Amino acid sequence: MLAGIGGSEDAGVYKLNDQTALVQTLDFFTPIVDDPRVFGRAAAANALSDVYAMGAKPITAMNVVCFPTRKLGIDKLRQVLEGGLDVLREAGVSLVGGHSVEDDEPKYGMSVLGIVHPEKIMRNSALAPGDKVVLTKPIGVGVIATSIKAGLGSDKSVADFERSICALNNIASEVAVKWSIRACTDVTGFGLAGHLTEMALASKCMIRVNSARVPLLKGAYDAAAMGLVPAGAYSNRDYYSAWVIVGSGLPQAVCDLMFDPQTSGGLLLGVPAQSAAAFVEDLNRAGVPGAAIIADVIDEDPEGSVEMT
Repeated sequence: MLAGIGGSEDAGVYKLNDQTALVQTLDFFTPIVDDPRVFGRAAAANALSDVYAMGAKPITAMNVVCFPTRKLGIDKLRQVLEGGLDVLREAGVSLVGGHSVEDDEPKYGMSVLGIVHPEKIMRNSALAPGDKVVLTKPIGVGVIATSIKAGLGSDKSVADFERSICALNNIASEVAVKWSIRACTDVTGFGLAGHLTEMALASKCMIRVNSARVPLLKGAYDAAAMGLVPAGAYSNRDYYSAWVIVGSGLPQAVCDLMFDPQTSGGLLLGVPAQSAAAFVEDLNRAGVPGAAIIADVIDEDPEGSVEMT
């Protein structure tokens, strides 16, 4: 076992031989959008992301479905599954089956199997002082989802939101593997601050974030400033406040966005400082236009810490 439940890694990794290790993960969630096909696409992209975060290639997937077919009907379920299949086809992943149960609240996701070379695994524990931290997708999913539920999401913000949550992290992962990057995780329910904290704890380092450089979804700042902040953001802040230092001059809306829970967020990658700018340019050319350097690993810290400035 090369990676398991310890260290808050994104997936389990089991070595088969000197050339191949299996990567396993499972993720599912309740709908964050009304469109069932978009929900299916986002859930599939989210499940695949944990494999990409390990530097691996996903090869097969199985559906995990909880659905109130008596209330919502088979057609809605079919659209959810078709959305998931759309993303699997895009990723070149084979659907091999799954399991479903009748449930009052819809839930959908996937169990995913991937492969990776045992010596090329990316981990959240591989940051080193002097590294730059690169984020490959904008944040703000939680506040935009809340604004949509309140009927306050603009057409542009909704389109940007849906495009982001349905986008695969495959290209970013492939570029990272090409550059021999070793430090990586993806940004999901614990928010940017939470997942940076997990990297800091696992790597025993201090990370300083330049919040002005963190890319945001269209409308995310305005939604946060209006107080359209999901409960998960407050839970994240309460839990991770022991490790996160928030600068006194940071606007409340920005602080809320740092803890905003994400769905199918981008990758966080630790890159040697001398290579970081060229790495981001390579990501941009390859089709990851939102990638940006957002933080520095400034020192060793046995307790792990994150400073938001």
